[in-house]
Amino acid sequence: MSHRSGHTLVLVVVFCLFVTAFCKFPTLDHLKPKVSDKTQGRAVVELLKRLLGNRSTEFIVSVNRSLSNDSLDVCELRSTRNDKIYATGSSGVAVATGIYNYLKYFCNCHVSWSGDQLNVPRPLPRLTGVLRINTQHRFRYYQNVCTFSYSSVWWDWPRWEREIDWMALNGINLPLAFTGQEALWQEVYRALGLNQTEIEEFFSGPAFLAWNRMGNLFKFGGPLPQSWHVNQLFLQLKILERMRSFGMIPVLPAFSGNIPVGILRLFPEANVTRLGPWAHFNCSYSCSYVLDPRDPLFLRIGSLFLSQVVKQFGTDHIYNTDTFNEMTPPSSDPTYLSAVSRSVFASMTAVDPRAIWLMQGWLFFSDAAFWKPAQIQALLHGVPLGRMIVLDLFAETEPIFSYTESFYGQPFIWCMLQNFGGNSGLFGTVESMNSGPFKALQFPNSTLVGLGMTPEGIEQNPVMYELMSELAWRKQPVNLSKWVSLYAIRRYGSTQDSLTAAWRLLFASVYNCTVPHYKNHNHSPLVHRPSFHMNAERWYDPADLYKAWKLILEAAPSLTSKETFRYDLVDVTRQVLQVLTTYFYQDIADAFKNQKLPELLTVGGVLVYDLLPELNRLLSSDRNFLLGTWLERARSSALDEKEAQLYDMNARNQLTLWGPSGEIVDYASKEWGGLMEDYYAQRWGLFVETLVECLDTGRPYKQDTFNQAVFQVEKGFIYNGRKYPTTPQGDTYEIARRIFLKYYPQALKRLK
Repeated sequence: MSHRSGHTLVLVVVFCLFVTAFCKFPTLDHLKPKVSDKTQGRAVVELLKRLLGNRSTEFIVSVNRSLSNDSLDVCELRSTRNDKIYATGSSGVAVATGIYNYLKYFCNCHVSWSGDQLNVPRPLPRLTGVLRINTQHRFRYYQNVCTFSYSSVWWDWPRWEREIDWMALNGINLPLAFTGQEALWQEVYRALGLNQTEIEEFFSGPAFLAWNRMGNLFKFGGPLPQSWHVNQLFLQLKILERMRSFGMIPVLPAFSGNIPVGILRLFPEANVTRLGPWAHFNCSYSCSYVLDPRDPLFLRIGSLFLSQVVKQFGTDHIYNTDTFNEMTPPSSDPTYLSAVSRSVFASMTAVDPRAIWLMQGWLFFSDAAFWKPAQIQALLHGVPLGRMIVLDLFAETEPIFSYTESFYGQPFIWCMLQNFGGNSGLFGTVESMNSGPFKALQFPNSTLVGLGMTPEGIEQNPVMYELMSELAWRKQPVNLSKWVSLYAIRRYGSTQDSLTAAWRLLFASVYNCTVPHYKNHNHSPLVHRPSFHMNAERWYDPADLYKAWKLILEAAPSLTSKETFRYDLVDVTRQVLQVLTTYFYQDIADAFKNQKLPELLTVGGVLVYDLLPELNRLLSSDRNFLLGTWLERARSSALDEKEAQLYDMNARNQLTLWGPSGEIVDYASKEWGGLMEDYYAQRWGLFVETLVECLDTGRPYKQDTFNQAVFQVEKGFIYNGRKYPTTPQGDTYEIARRIFLKYYPQALKRLK
């Protein structure tokens, strides 16, 4: 080789590395806003009207996509002579995020699921020069396939509108859009020749559709009424139009191979595998039928469905489907796994040649025994590099990119999962969240293309989502203590030192779980079926929680008019009572073991007749903690009483038994007013009663016998037909103060 050609080669290599670093994955370039700059600007103006009312006219909005020359969003804000703020950005989302950044850091304002604090100074604080906010991350992803069942299943359009506004303010440009797909599946199945009974035997009820879509279960909680299909389809069209109006890129569903059994009647020769049971379900609701992606019928069904999706919903060329979600593949042969992903991708490109496949990387974690490097690489490499994006779904705790050489070259999104099942409970992993995305960027040959939030359930721990969404626009990790102090100021619109001190304590303890591999299911005995084998461990020192509780309560008298403050007062007090329940449980167990009946009666009596009723009163005093709201939303989705009863059963079952016989009992537990009184407290009452009876009669305690009895209580709640309040009752501050005076000394005593 000549000296010159060697030089040329080096230049080519350097150029290639440069291109890889700065123009990562040109195969993703077509994923961009569909609507005009003008439409995006109009969408932001309308959002500001909804958020700020008359004050919205003090913001001048302009969208100009040429502001960004590398497809990374940017927004610039400056003050005008007449005290207005002029905001121009590369997309509607960029402008909304820029304005929210200004509202947060210059006006001390805050927007959350649990209330807003929008006391905007008059006139607007002036900016000296240009405030420029930009992101290193092409995509900011949001939602988990489970969120559509755990949180948004009963939402109407106003609630969706509010969420899409929240997404825009928090910089989300790649949201999952899974609503209404069953209506299209119904058309596909009818076109193939299935009858209505076969279709109805397949779809689960609304509260369980996420797992029906993933091939985990069928039929349970169904059948889906036709009115459900019509309403959800109508809702999806509005959701998509609004998402796109901000310049977001909605992710639409594709086919994974999960089919109704009726397909076998029509195509008896099809290569179909019946899977084993999922979770603790038996085969009357699980053991799904999965069509082999290499069977020609797979391409036919997948193309039929995606054609319907594109026809009804339009397309932004990105689709989600998950093969083998919590299901072990029939073969670990790399050739087979590559063929599977190749076929799934082919069913997309047959309809949309520019398709990108977005895949959840959860399977690599949940079935790590199966997914070894060779298997992961085979599945990922069945799709051309750059035509698949992998969601590293639980990266704050279990980053998969770090041991798969950055997903073997496929682009990925670093995601915070944060919550399982929509459980109540303070929780966070602030240190790993704060450093993780930056480590992922610096990882050798990193294929990172975005950050994401993938909670199974939302509407809790708003601070975690605010921090995570902000990190996508930061150049380096934040100073956590300083960041949370400013959060406290804007959340309440108050500069009281006791509040910033309280939040610093919370961030250093309950919000900073550093236990390796910790999964945030709410493990508290409070929300689990009582037994002598309950998890009483904590990842933090309760002393910090109690100090924060005291500080928040001291600040309360002047702040009870703020919804954000009342919510946090309830939430922190609720967390304290959750900890105390664990202590009471341990005392109950000790008293029984040592056969001390008077002690058992005393401690059991306090828990069942005072602590839990007080907790129920506290939760019932805030609109964000009401069982009635969840049930009312479910019932109001119905057309008639029969549908209302079906939806009511779905809504109650998901929170409690999660299956006909408690297959995933308490997975989606919620600490809500009404549920605390009629479900959790009833179980604890029966437990204490049973133990007292055992000591009284000298009979041993048998868990199986108790389980049968408590199952009747649980089932009784699902069918009790009771209407629960949808408006708060009682004075939050008075209730919290009474609880504090009664239980704070006890809490401190426990620390000794």
